[in-house]
Amino acid sequence: MRTLEETAAGVRDGSLDPVELVEGALARAADAAELNAVVHLDVEGARKTAAAHDRTGALAGVPVLVKEIVEVEDLPYRCGSASMDEVGREDAEVVRRLRAAGAIIIGLSHTHEFAYGCTGTSNRVGPCRNPHDLSRMTGGSSSGSAAAVAAGVVPLAIGTDTAGSVRIPAALCGIVGFKPSYNTIPCDGVFPLSQSLDHVGVLTRTAADAAYALSALADLPPVEVTTPRLGLATNPEYFQLTPEARGAWSAALEALDLVEVQLPDWSHSFTTAANLQGPEAVANHSARSHDRYQPDVQQRLREASAVQPADYTRAQEDAVAITRQLDDVLQQVDAVLTPTVLTTAPLITEAATADGGLEVRKQVLNNTRLANLTRNAAVSIPLPTDGLPVGLQVIAASNEKAAAIACWLSDKLGDRPDSTS
Repeated sequence: MRTLEETAAGVRDGSLDPVELVEGALARAADAAELNAVVHLDVEGARKTAAAHDRTGALAGVPVLVKEIVEVEDLPYRCGSASMDEVGREDAEVVRRLRAAGAIIIGLSHTHEFAYGCTGTSNRVGPCRNPHDLSRMTGGSSSGSAAAVAAGVVPLAIGTDTAGSVRIPAALCGIVGFKPSYNTIPCDGVFPLSQSLDHVGVLTRTAADAAYALSALADLPPVEVTTPRLGLATNPEYFQLTPEARGAWSAALEALDLVEVQLPDWSHSFTTAANLQGPEAVANHSARSHDRYQPDVQQRLREASAVQPADYTRAQEDAVAITRQLDDVLQQVDAVLTPTVLTTAPLITEAATADGGLEVRKQVLNNTRLANLTRNAAVSIPLPTDGLPVGLQVIAASNEKAAAIACWLSDKLGDRPDSTS
């Protein structure tokens, strides 16, 4: 399997044809239709771009999918919602950067409606399905981006991450999800969920590909991989793992030399992030009718509307203090490790309970919110396992450290042995 760097180099030197790369991706997207990962294929546009490609750029000829809450000129702009049927008027900033790097956008990937959910089960076209087991969820909200990369449809997809929405589906689908630090890739042209917490990120098959993609999109310096000093979070809330997830996690720990560190109080951090996200989400949807929103998203907005102005103001203040606490930890170690998600991919039906899959959402969302609150770089890499995918989360002080450590860990632990493609 070619890396992103090898693909782009092949296009630039003429050994690879962007037309053939696009045709291959379009064919794989059609073959993987049962995943519901791709909500719109821009067949004509992708072919036209490929035929006229000038064979330049760090991502020359690389086929890419973009999460459907990201505006792409002349493509549908629906955010996964039956309440919205618009056409993109201009490219979002991340799309402009993709095009400038020579990538070819072949279409739009599935999102949990308005990115307001962590399961990937609520969308105008139905749930996204995990390529490792079609009865299981992908996680969300960057559901289609993760599923498409895991299935080999494209080597790179764009997602967004407000509380874990790049890392969660990456973990449940067995790929890499990299949420760079805040505003590394600006959110201009992305439908907002919570401006204080929203990040644009990348999903790829390997940590090296994620680092390369960020170097192309955000001038990330070349990654220098050296043996890092790694911290293991001791907060018990991060380790309430299901047996299968615990098995993969425990095997990984045996291969690593770790220093125990204490992360900021889990409950306080989680509540603070929720109290920032809620009022901002309500404000972003205040001018829209919610009648055609998915039931779980309607419920989430109702719950968010109960957050009081004083709670929001306090959350802004507490976020500063929590960020300082994590900064102190990251002065002791190069990165902190936690499981990305407490479980392997749950069944899609588990999200359809009367309470909107509350227990599943707790398991899936538990470990990822802190890095959005503190705006640190965080990446999920897949752990070796013979069963369903399990992810390891790296939280670091900078994109450079997160990328280097993710690459080091991938080499140390070994890539996930199985493949769905």
